[in-house]
Amino acid sequence: MRILFCTDSYPPQVNGVSVVTALSVEGLRARGWDCEVVAPRYPAGTGPADQQVIADDPRTTSLPSAPLPCYREIRLALPRRDVVRHVVDRFTPDLIHASTEFVIGRLGASIGARRGIPLCTSYHTDFAKYTDAYGVGFLRERVRASIARFHQGAERIYTPSESAKADLLALGLRDIEVWGRGVDTVLFNPGRRSLVARERIHVGHGFTFLYVGRLAPEKHVPLLLAAFASLARSMPEGTVRLIVAGAGPSTSELRERAGPSVSFLGTLDRQRELPALYASADAFVFASTTETLGLVVLEAMASGLPVIATPAGGVAELLRDEQNGLAFAPGDVAACAAQMRRLVEDRALVCRLREGAITTAREHSWEAELDRLDASYREVLTRPRAR
Repeated sequence: MRILFCTDSYPPQVNGVSVVTALSVEGLRARGWDCEVVAPRYPAGTGPADQQVIADDPRTTSLPSAPLPCYREIRLALPRRDVVRHVVDRFTPDLIHASTEFVIGRLGASIGARRGIPLCTSYHTDFAKYTDAYGVGFLRERVRASIARFHQGAERIYTPSESAKADLLALGLRDIEVWGRGVDTVLFNPGRRSLVARERIHVGHGFTFLYVGRLAPEKHVPLLLAAFASLARSMPEGTVRLIVAGAGPSTSELRERAGPSVSFLGTLDRQRELPALYASADAFVFASTTETLGLVVLEAMASGLPVIATPAGGVAELLRDEQNGLAFAPGDVAACAAQMRRLVEDRALVCRLREGAITTAREHSWEAELDRLDASYREVLTRPRAR
């Protein structure tokens, strides 16, 4: 079986879409699939070294790309229809999976339709909700309509949460499978905790909160900084720390806002640095309300971290208040700070939530998700074409 992934985000760029797509390719190859990828070309030095290796796979065709002016970490591929058409005609895939709704995803879907190749798509990101975060809420309905048009031609749509599935059903779309809520519990686990890692980030014996993710408006990181600042002001110096791992267009602004007990680490090597960082922190904090999954939340739980988060979107399906973490309402700085304080002052609560977090992560094995994807693709290929 041959499958072609067409994606506008792939390693060495690091985000939820690129990680899930790369893991899918690796897992399907291990299950006997012949996989090729069309993705943007990234400049040298983009992302950590381990992700560069994936991007250099000879079975990946890269299209020239340019940075998005307001968000330079995102690359927009040039619409080289001729290159994508050549890949399709040479590789002759049995199935095309368009992982994103942008240039490469749309080219793959369009060319595949002309060749009569079955199409699957992914809905990873609620771009309609992003319009509010970027001050263009008036475009929300137009974005929703564009998303609906893109996915209408798919034999099956994959999305990682029930809430995201409900959004797609509301757009009139059908054959939607909840898939992708997986975490590698071998890579991310409490056994990665390291005193050396804590010393390297200079947290000492302080209670260490961690945020991992893009530094962009839709992630609401300023709320976390404000909540942490409120907590830190009421405690002796060195009692608490906040570590921020990630990059994005808000980096400079966030650094200016942050106090002396906040450290920014940038983008880390996913295989060698990130697992130890998760496991060496004491709790994870997350304020986004637009996640279809929140992969970093699962990774934190697998690493044994209680999670303080807003129960919205896909995160609401993972976060169990008082069982594996603590919830706070959207935009509520005081409530977030209060939940942080509870963990700092109640180590028994931390231990109980740690166990709950680990249990939740074990319920979401990535290997089981890949088995489901393998079976789902095969079912799509053997049934009569719906469209």
